[in-house]
Order: sequence, then structure tokens, then C-alpha cells
Amino acid sequence: MNGKLYICATPIGNLEDITLRTLKVLEEVDVIAAEDTRRTIRLLNHYGISKPLMSYHEHNKLSKGGEIMAKLLEGQSIALVSDAGMPGISDPGEDAVRLAIESGIEVEVLPGPSAFVTALVGSGLPTGRFLFFGFLSRDKKERRAQLEELRYEKATVIFYEAPHRLLSTLSDMLEGLGNRKVCISRELTKLHEEHIRSTLQNAVEHFTKNHPRGEFVLIVDGSKEEKKIEEDFTEEMSHREYVEYLMDSQGMDKKEAIKTVAKKRGIAKNDVYREVHDI
Repeated sequence: MNGKLYICATPIGNLEDITLRTLKVLEEVDVIAAEDTRRTIRLLNHYGISKPLMSYHEHNKLSKGGEIMAKLLEGQSIALVSDAGMPGISDPGEDAVRLAIESGIEVEVLPGPSAFVTALVGSGLPTGRFLFFGFLSRDKKERRAQLEELRYEKATVIFYEAPHRLLSTLSDMLEGLGNRKVCISRELTKLHEEHIRSTLQNAVEHFTKNHPRGEFVLIVDGSKEEKKIEEDFTEEMSHREYVEYLMDSQGMDKKEAIKTVAKKRGIAKNDVYREVHDI
């Protein structure tokens, strides 16, 4: 018989935030696959658990994923844990779950701590409808494009961010989304847990003066704007006029504007380029 893959949520800070069921599974499985074995060892030592560990993270998931599946097909049971929180949320755990399902292996998810749920509930912002985005792109141009797509999203939007990119991300959010409410949470469940509830403008000013430390969860209020229907006037534009409009109004370079026009009008980029190459 095949083994079973257990997806085990682990503490995001306070080591007491772990379920009795998870501790029981960690004690009983054959192997624990950990995103960071050093962090997992500290957790296991805290609860007096000794089990074989194997690393499974973003940089070795292709090779280790096959190894995990092989062990499961041999009948071994494996617990998958991430650095902190629920595996599969912005980490390679989602790939392991997919591989297991495709291989006909049973997957059992054990509920537990999750940073974005903890931050959302404590934010004071609407929780009835929310969108988990995770990490924005590191590329500034792509990040701004992602935020442009979210500008009219009505649901509360949730992001993760690293400290060294926090200020630039907040600045891009202010520019791309407008000055809306935000709750910035760090050190969740730890001694120095902090929630900064303000506006994006005030958050930029705060972190300009105060160096960001720790991993951040950003809860951003949904849009109060109604999306403008630009097709009403762009449909009458020539390809050239549309490209010039995008370059002037949205700051696109020519290549990006050509690609956008071609995509929106369902035509080849070369057809647009031939008309606008001399801009």
C-alpha cells in the first residue's frame, strides 16, 4: 500500500501554537520533509520528537520531490512542514501536494497556524471577501503592472514582503493603488509582535524613518473606485494613436505599449509595429 503525505502546519513564532494532532503525526510518521531542517530540529527538540529529516525547499524541489514520491509509493508516511505556518502557501509545498495527487497518494492536511489569516483577522479591515496575492514580483516594472491589475479589486488584498523590499513596495502600492488603508504586521505571535494600522502614505513615511525588520504581512483595503471603461474611446483610435496614448498616459515604453495594443486587439505585434515603428 502507498504511504500518506501529511501537510502539517507549524508555529509561525510561538512554539505553543501547534495542535496535539500535529504533534501526534510528527511522532508517528517515517520521515519529516522540512523546508529548513535547522528550524524544524528546534521545534522537534522542544517537544522531544526524534525523526529522520530530509530537506525540501524551492531550490531542490525538482529532485527531492521525486524522492519523496518514491518513499510514499514504497509505503512510507511523510510529514511535510514549512519554515513556519501552513505548507503550500507561497512555498513549494503546493508542488508536493500536486505530485502526490497525480501519483494517487493520499494527502491529509492538518489545520493550524497561518500568518496571513492571523494578520487579516487582526487588521480591522473587511474579512468577508479577501484576495491572497502573496509576494509581488521583484522586478519593478512587473510589480507595477501587477498592482495596476489590482487597482479596482474590491476585496481586501493580502501580500507578503521581505524587509529589504518593503519601502519600495509600499511606495509602488501608493502610486498604483492610491492612498488607502493598510495594516502592516510583523513578528506575529512573537514577543515583539507589531501591527501598524495606517494609510499607505503614512506607512511610507514611517518606514522611511524606521528601518524595516522581520517578515511582513500587508493587509490592504479594497478599492472604492469604479473601473473606468477606456474602451469607449480607445476603440476609435488607430494602432498608432493607441500606442501613443499608452506611452503618454501610463508611462509605458514603446515595446510594452505595442505588446499591450496587440493583446487587447487580438492581432500580431508585428502588425502594430509596422504602423508605429517611427514613434
